Amino acid sequence: MPWNWQIKNWPDFRYDAAAIAPYEQRFLLSSGEILGAFYHVSPPERDQLRIDLLSDEAMKTSAIEGEMLDRQSVQSSLRRQFGLSPGSYPAKPREQGVAEMMVDVYSTYAEPLTHKTLFRWHSMLMSHDRRLETIGAYRQHEDAMQIVSGRLDRPTVHFEAPPSDQVMGEMERYLAWFNSTAPDAEKPMSALTRAGLCHLYFESIHPFEDGNGRLGRALAEKSLGQNSGQPSLIALAFSIERERKAYYGQLERHQKTLDVTNWLEWFAETVLTAQQVTLGRVAFFIAKARFYDRHRARLNDRQAKLVERMFREGPDGFAGGLSAENYLSITGTSRATATRDLQDLVEMGAVVRTGERRYTRYWLNLPDAADPVRARQT
Repeated sequence: MPWNWQIKNWPDFRYDAAAIAPYEQRFLLSSGEILGAFYHVSPPERDQLRIDLLSDEAMKTSAIEGEMLDRQSVQSSLRRQFGLSPGSYPAKPREQGVAEMMVDVYSTYAEPLTHKTLFRWHSMLMSHDRRLETIGAYRQHEDAMQIVSGRLDRPTVHFEAPPSDQVMGEMERYLAWFNSTAPDAEKPMSALTRAGLCHLYFESIHPFEDGNGRLGRALAEKSLGQNSGQPSLIALAFSIERERKAYYGQLERHQKTLDVTNWLEWFAETVLTAQQVTLGRVAFFIAKARFYDRHRARLNDRQAKLVERMFREGPDGFAGGLSAENYLSITGTSRATATRDLQDLVEMGAVVRTGERRYTRYWLNLPDAADPVRARQT
Protein backbone atom coordinates (compact mmCIF):
# COMPACT_ATOMS: atom_id res chain seq x y z
CA MET A 1 0.00 0.00 0.00
CA PRO A 2 1.44 3.42 -0.93
CA TRP A 3 2.02 6.11 1.66
CA ASN A 4 -0.23 9.17 1.51
CA TRP A 5 2.41 11.36 -0.17
CA GLN A 6 2.65 8.79 -2.98
CA ILE A 7 -1.09 8.87 -3.72
CA LYS A 8 -2.43 10.86 -6.66
CA ASN A 9 -3.76 14.30 -5.63
CA TRP A 10 -1.50 14.51 -2.56
CA PRO A 11 -1.85 16.65 -0.45
CA ASP A 12 -5.54 17.15 -1.30
CA PHE A 13 -6.98 15.62 1.88
CA ARG A 14 -10.63 14.60 1.77
CA TYR A 15 -13.00 14.83 4.73
CA ASP A 16 -16.68 15.21 5.60
CA ALA A 17 -17.02 18.82 6.79
CA ALA A 18 -20.53 18.16 8.11
CA ALA A 19 -19.19 15.46 10.42
CA ILE A 20 -16.66 17.90 11.90
CA ALA A 21 -19.05 20.87 12.23
CA PRO A 22 -20.48 19.92 15.67
CA TYR A 23 -16.97 19.67 17.08
CA GLU A 24 -16.11 23.08 15.67
CA GLN A 25 -19.11 24.62 17.44
CA ARG A 26 -18.18 23.03 20.75
CA PHE A 27 -14.61 24.26 20.34
CA LEU A 28 -15.77 27.86 19.94
CA LEU A 29 -18.01 27.63 23.00
CA SER A 30 -15.24 26.14 25.14
CA SER A 31 -12.76 28.74 23.88
CA GLY A 32 -15.09 31.42 25.26
CA GLU A 33 -15.29 29.59 28.60
CA ILE A 34 -11.49 29.44 28.85
CA LEU A 35 -11.14 33.12 28.04
CA GLY A 36 -13.77 33.97 30.67
CA ALA A 37 -12.02 31.78 33.24
CA PHE A 38 -8.72 33.59 32.72
CA TYR A 39 -10.44 36.90 33.44
CA HIS A 40 -11.07 35.59 36.96
CA VAL A 41 -7.33 35.25 37.58
CA SER A 42 -5.55 38.39 38.78
CA PRO A 43 -2.70 39.72 36.57
CA PRO A 44 0.07 38.64 38.99
CA GLU A 45 -1.46 35.18 39.23
CA ARG A 46 -1.71 34.88 35.44
CA ASP A 47 2.07 34.77 35.10
CA GLN A 48 2.29 31.73 37.37
CA LEU A 49 -0.72 30.08 35.74
CA ARG A 50 0.87 30.53 32.31
CA ILE A 51 4.11 29.00 33.62
CA ASP A 52 2.21 26.06 35.11
CA LEU A 53 0.25 25.34 31.93
CA LEU A 54 3.23 25.70 29.59
CA SER A 55 5.50 23.61 31.79
CA ASP A 56 2.91 20.82 31.87
CA GLU A 57 2.71 20.91 28.07
CA ALA A 58 6.51 20.92 27.73
CA MET A 59 6.71 17.88 30.01
CA LYS A 60 3.99 15.98 28.17
CA THR A 61 5.03 16.76 24.60
CA SER A 62 8.46 15.36 25.51
CA ALA A 63 6.95 12.38 27.36
CA ILE A 64 5.07 11.39 24.19
CA GLU A 65 8.50 10.87 22.62
CA GLY A 66 9.79 8.98 25.67
CA GLU A 67 11.77 11.89 27.16
CA MET A 68 11.33 12.66 30.86
CA LEU A 69 12.14 16.26 31.80
CA ASP A 70 12.88 17.96 35.12
CA ARG A 71 9.78 20.04 35.91
CA GLN A 72 11.59 22.54 38.12
CA SER A 73 14.20 23.14 35.44
CA VAL A 74 11.46 23.63 32.82
CA GLN A 75 9.66 26.13 35.05
CA SER A 76 12.86 27.99 35.84
CA SER A 77 13.62 28.24 32.11
CA LEU A 78 10.10 29.41 31.30
CA ARG A 79 10.26 32.12 33.94
CA ARG A 80 13.56 33.32 32.54
CA GLN A 81 12.13 33.39 29.00
CA PHE A 82 9.18 35.50 30.18
CA GLY A 83 11.48 37.93 31.99
CA LEU A 84 10.41 36.75 35.45
CA SER A 85 12.64 35.83 38.36
CA PRO A 86 13.81 32.27 37.59
CA GLY A 87 14.69 31.32 41.15
CA SER A 88 17.82 29.41 42.11
CA TYR A 89 17.06 26.12 40.36
CA PRO A 90 19.44 25.52 37.41
CA ALA A 91 18.13 25.44 33.83
CA LYS A 92 19.37 22.27 32.14
CA PRO A 93 20.09 22.31 28.36
CA ARG A 94 17.29 19.95 27.30
CA GLU A 95 14.69 21.67 29.49
CA GLN A 96 15.89 25.11 28.47
CA GLY A 97 15.53 24.22 24.79
CA VAL A 98 11.95 23.00 25.00
CA ALA A 99 11.05 25.98 27.22
CA GLU A 100 12.48 28.41 24.65
CA MET A 101 10.44 26.76 21.91
CA MET A 102 7.22 26.79 23.96
CA VAL A 103 7.61 30.51 24.70
CA ASP A 104 8.40 31.28 21.06
CA VAL A 105 5.28 29.39 19.92
CA TYR A 106 3.25 31.29 22.51
CA SER A 107 4.70 34.72 21.70
CA THR A 108 4.66 34.53 17.90
CA TYR A 109 1.41 32.58 17.37
CA ALA A 110 -0.10 35.29 15.14
CA GLU A 111 2.87 35.57 12.78
CA PRO A 112 2.92 33.76 9.40
CA LEU A 113 4.75 30.44 9.36
CA THR A 114 8.13 30.45 7.61
CA HIS A 115 11.10 28.14 7.14
CA LYS A 116 12.99 30.44 9.51
CA THR A 117 10.36 29.87 12.21
CA LEU A 118 10.66 26.11 11.95
CA PHE A 119 14.46 26.20 11.84
CA ARG A 120 14.48 28.38 14.96
CA TRP A 121 12.17 26.00 16.83
CA HIS A 122 14.25 23.01 15.78
CA SER A 123 17.47 24.69 16.92
CA MET A 124 15.94 25.48 20.30
CA LEU A 125 14.56 21.98 20.73
CA MET A 126 17.58 19.98 19.57
CA SER A 127 20.59 22.18 20.36
CA HIS A 128 21.62 19.78 23.15
CA ASP A 129 21.59 16.72 20.86
CA ARG A 130 25.07 16.01 19.49
CA ARG A 131 24.08 12.87 17.59
CA LEU A 132 22.17 14.70 14.83
CA GLU A 133 23.86 15.61 11.57
CA THR A 134 21.60 18.58 10.89
CA ILE A 135 20.10 20.93 13.48
CA GLY A 136 18.09 24.01 12.49
CA ALA A 137 17.56 22.82 8.92
CA TYR A 138 15.60 20.15 7.07
CA ARG A 139 17.07 16.67 6.86
CA GLN A 140 19.59 16.02 4.13
CA HIS A 141 20.59 12.37 4.59
CA GLU A 142 20.15 9.94 1.72
CA ASP A 143 18.74 7.11 3.87
CA ALA A 144 15.00 6.61 3.93
CA MET A 145 13.21 8.48 6.74
CA GLN A 146 11.24 5.70 8.41
CA ILE A 147 9.24 5.25 11.60
CA VAL A 148 10.09 1.74 12.77
CA SER A 149 9.71 -0.53 15.77
CA GLY A 150 10.65 -4.09 16.67
CA ARG A 151 13.93 -5.98 16.31
CA LEU A 152 16.82 -4.46 14.39
CA ASP A 153 17.02 -7.49 12.10
CA ARG A 154 13.24 -7.60 11.52
CA PRO A 155 11.88 -4.08 11.97
CA THR A 156 8.25 -3.11 11.43
CA VAL A 157 8.00 -0.03 9.21
CA HIS A 158 5.05 2.09 10.35
CA PHE A 159 5.67 4.93 7.92
CA GLU A 160 8.18 6.15 5.38
CA ALA A 161 8.38 9.89 4.64
CA PRO A 162 9.30 11.56 1.34
CA PRO A 163 13.02 11.40 0.46
CA SER A 164 15.19 14.25 1.73
CA ASP A 165 15.64 15.74 -1.74
CA GLN A 166 11.86 16.31 -1.90
CA VAL A 167 11.51 17.92 1.51
CA MET A 168 12.14 21.54 0.55
CA GLY A 169 9.51 21.40 -2.19
CA GLU A 170 7.03 19.72 0.14
CA MET A 171 7.67 22.30 2.85
CA GLU A 172 7.26 25.21 0.43
CA ARG A 173 3.83 23.84 -0.39
CA TYR A 174 3.08 23.19 3.29
CA LEU A 175 3.91 26.76 4.31
CA ALA A 176 1.79 28.16 1.50
CA TRP A 177 -1.13 25.98 2.62
CA PHE A 178 -0.74 26.87 6.30
CA ASN A 179 -0.61 30.62 5.69
CA SER A 180 -3.39 30.65 3.09
CA THR A 181 -5.81 28.86 5.45
CA ALA A 182 -5.31 31.32 8.35
CA PRO A 183 -8.45 33.17 9.54
CA ASP A 184 -7.76 36.37 7.60
CA ALA A 185 -6.18 34.73 4.54
CA GLU A 186 -7.66 33.92 1.16
CA LYS A 187 -8.81 30.37 2.04
CA PRO A 188 -9.72 30.46 5.75
CA MET A 189 -10.40 27.12 7.36
CA SER A 190 -12.25 26.33 10.60
CA ALA A 191 -10.13 25.85 13.71
CA LEU A 192 -10.18 22.11 14.41
CA THR A 193 -10.05 21.09 10.77
CA ARG A 194 -7.05 23.32 10.09
CA ALA A 195 -5.17 22.25 13.23
CA GLY A 196 -5.84 18.56 12.61
CA LEU A 197 -4.76 18.77 8.99
CA CYS A 198 -1.69 20.87 9.74
CA HIS A 199 -0.46 18.27 12.22
CA LEU A 200 -1.08 15.22 10.03
CA TYR A 201 0.32 16.99 6.94
CA PHE A 202 3.52 17.99 8.75
CA GLU A 203 4.04 14.55 10.29
CA SER A 204 3.62 13.00 6.84
CA ILE A 205 6.46 15.12 5.44
CA HIS A 206 8.60 14.53 8.56
CA PRO A 207 11.07 17.20 7.43
CA PHE A 208 13.61 17.03 10.26
CA GLU A 209 15.98 14.33 11.45
CA ASP A 210 14.34 14.34 14.87
CA GLY A 211 11.82 16.39 16.85
CA ASN A 212 9.03 16.17 14.24
CA GLY A 213 6.37 15.10 16.75
CA ARG A 214 7.06 17.97 19.14
CA LEU A 215 7.22 20.47 16.29
CA GLY A 216 4.03 19.08 14.77
CA ARG A 217 2.16 19.54 18.03
CA ALA A 218 3.59 23.07 18.33
CA LEU A 219 2.19 23.80 14.86
CA ALA A 220 -1.23 22.58 15.94
CA GLU A 221 -1.02 24.96 18.92
CA LYS A 222 -0.02 27.83 16.63
CA SER A 223 -2.91 27.04 14.30
CA LEU A 224 -5.43 26.91 17.16
CA GLY A 225 -4.05 30.16 18.54
CA GLN A 226 -4.48 31.92 15.22
CA ASN A 227 -8.06 30.73 14.89
CA SER A 228 -8.84 31.69 18.49
CA GLY A 229 -7.15 35.08 18.25
CA GLN A 230 -5.01 34.41 21.34
CA PRO A 231 -2.10 32.14 22.29
CA SER A 232 -3.23 28.59 22.85
CA LEU A 233 -2.88 27.35 26.42
CA ILE A 234 -4.99 24.22 26.16
CA ALA A 235 -3.61 20.93 27.45
CA LEU A 236 -3.19 19.36 24.00
CA ALA A 237 0.01 17.40 24.64
CA PHE A 238 -1.35 16.32 28.04
CA SER A 239 -4.46 14.87 26.38
CA ILE A 240 -2.51 13.24 23.55
CA GLU A 241 -0.06 11.66 26.01
CA ARG A 242 -2.96 10.02 27.87
CA GLU A 243 -4.05 8.47 24.54
CA ARG A 244 -0.54 7.92 23.19
CA LYS A 245 -1.19 4.49 21.67
CA ALA A 246 -4.37 5.70 19.93
CA TYR A 247 -2.54 8.81 18.73
CA TYR A 248 0.19 6.84 16.99
CA GLY A 249 -2.37 4.39 15.65
CA GLN A 250 -4.43 7.19 14.12
CA LEU A 251 -1.37 8.77 12.53
CA GLU A 252 -0.20 5.47 11.09
CA ARG A 253 -3.64 4.66 9.69
CA HIS A 254 -4.10 8.04 8.06
CA GLN A 255 -0.63 8.20 6.53
CA LYS A 256 -1.87 5.59 4.07
CA THR A 257 -4.89 7.49 2.77
CA LEU A 258 -6.09 10.96 1.82
CA ASP A 259 -9.52 10.34 3.39
CA VAL A 260 -8.98 11.81 6.86
CA THR A 261 -12.46 12.29 8.34
CA ASN A 262 -11.81 9.77 11.13
CA TRP A 263 -8.51 11.42 11.96
CA LEU A 264 -10.16 14.84 12.21
CA GLU A 265 -12.90 13.45 14.45
CA TRP A 266 -10.33 11.84 16.75
CA PHE A 267 -8.20 14.99 16.82
CA ALA A 268 -11.25 17.18 17.46
CA GLU A 269 -12.30 15.04 20.43
CA THR A 270 -8.77 15.29 21.80
CA VAL A 271 -8.75 19.09 21.53
CA LEU A 272 -12.15 19.33 23.23
CA THR A 273 -10.87 17.12 26.04
CA ALA A 274 -7.78 19.32 26.28
CA GLN A 275 -9.97 22.39 26.69
CA GLN A 276 -11.84 20.81 29.58
CA VAL A 277 -8.56 19.81 31.22
CA THR A 278 -7.40 23.42 30.94
CA LEU A 279 -10.62 24.71 32.48
CA GLY A 280 -10.13 22.30 35.37
CA ARG A 281 -6.57 23.48 35.86
CA VAL A 282 -7.59 27.13 35.88
CA ALA A 283 -10.21 26.31 38.50
CA PHE A 284 -7.62 24.39 40.54
CA PHE A 285 -5.20 27.32 40.34
CA ILE A 286 -7.87 29.75 41.55
CA ALA A 287 -8.91 27.37 44.31
CA LYS A 288 -5.25 27.13 45.38
CA ALA A 289 -5.00 30.92 45.67
CA ARG A 290 -8.18 31.03 47.72
CA PHE A 291 -6.93 28.18 49.94
CA TYR A 292 -3.81 30.14 50.84
CA ASP A 293 -5.87 33.28 51.44
CA ARG A 294 -7.83 31.33 54.06
CA HIS A 295 -5.14 29.21 55.68
CA ARG A 296 -1.58 30.45 55.01
CA ALA A 297 -1.24 32.38 58.31
CA ARG A 298 -2.39 29.37 60.36
CA LEU A 299 -0.03 26.75 58.88
CA ASN A 300 3.11 25.82 60.77
CA ASP A 301 6.29 25.09 58.78
CA ARG A 302 5.61 21.35 58.59
CA GLN A 303 2.02 21.84 57.46
CA ALA A 304 3.08 24.45 54.91
CA LYS A 305 5.63 22.02 53.47
CA LEU A 306 3.00 19.31 53.24
CA VAL A 307 0.40 21.55 51.60
CA GLU A 308 2.92 22.76 49.03
CA ARG A 309 3.79 19.13 48.24
CA MET A 310 0.11 18.19 47.91
CA PHE A 311 -0.56 21.06 45.53
CA ARG A 312 2.41 19.95 43.45
CA GLU A 313 0.55 16.70 42.75
CA GLY A 314 -2.02 18.72 40.80
CA PRO A 315 -5.83 18.47 40.67
CA ASP A 316 -5.87 14.69 41.17
CA GLY A 317 -3.71 14.87 44.30
CA PHE A 318 -1.88 11.85 45.73
CA ALA A 319 -3.05 8.61 44.20
CA GLY A 320 -5.49 7.21 46.73
CA GLY A 321 -5.11 10.22 49.04
CA LEU A 322 -2.41 11.32 51.49
CA SER A 323 -1.61 8.88 54.29
CA ALA A 324 0.02 9.51 57.66
CA GLU A 325 3.07 7.68 56.29
CA ASN A 326 3.26 10.23 53.45
CA TYR A 327 3.22 13.01 56.05
CA LEU A 328 6.07 11.40 57.97
CA SER A 329 8.12 11.00 54.80
CA ILE A 330 7.53 14.58 53.59
CA THR A 331 8.07 16.39 56.90
CA GLY A 332 10.49 14.08 58.70
CA THR A 333 8.62 14.60 61.95
CA SER A 334 7.57 12.15 64.66
CA ARG A 335 4.39 10.10 64.44
CA ALA A 336 2.83 11.91 67.40
CA THR A 337 3.52 15.31 65.86
CA ALA A 338 2.19 14.13 62.49
CA THR A 339 -1.06 13.03 64.18
CA ARG A 340 -1.48 16.43 65.85
CA ASP A 341 -0.62 18.34 62.66
CA LEU A 342 -3.07 16.37 60.54
CA GLN A 343 -5.84 16.71 63.11
CA ASP A 344 -5.20 20.45 63.21
CA LEU A 345 -5.45 20.65 59.41
CA VAL A 346 -8.79 18.83 59.53
CA GLU A 347 -10.16 21.10 62.25
CA MET A 348 -9.17 24.31 60.42
CA GLY A 349 -10.85 22.98 57.26
CA ALA A 350 -7.67 22.81 55.20
CA VAL A 351 -8.02 19.08 54.52
CA VAL A 352 -10.79 16.51 54.71
CA ARG A 353 -10.34 13.02 56.13
CA THR A 354 -11.75 9.79 54.77
CA GLY A 355 -11.48 6.22 56.02
CA GLU A 356 -10.48 4.84 59.40
CA ARG A 357 -7.30 3.56 61.07
CA ARG A 358 -4.72 2.40 58.52
CA TYR A 359 -7.10 3.31 55.68
CA THR A 360 -7.31 6.97 56.77
CA ARG A 361 -6.53 9.36 53.94
CA TYR A 362 -6.38 13.13 53.66
CA TRP A 363 -7.37 15.40 50.78
CA LEU A 364 -7.03 19.14 50.23
CA ASN A 365 -10.35 20.88 50.89
CA LEU A 366 -10.94 22.81 47.67
CA PRO A 367 -14.65 23.66 47.29
CA ASP A 368 -15.72 24.60 43.76
CA ALA A 369 -12.31 23.63 42.34
CA ALA A 370 -14.09 22.35 39.23
CA ASP A 371 -15.68 25.76 38.57
CA PRO A 372 -13.27 28.68 37.99
CA VAL A 373 -15.94 31.36 38.42
CA ARG A 374 -17.35 29.98 41.68
CA ALA A 375 -13.85 29.26 42.99
CA ARG A 376 -12.92 32.88 42.51
CA GLN A 377 -16.08 34.19 44.13
CA THR A 378 -15.95 31.88 47.16
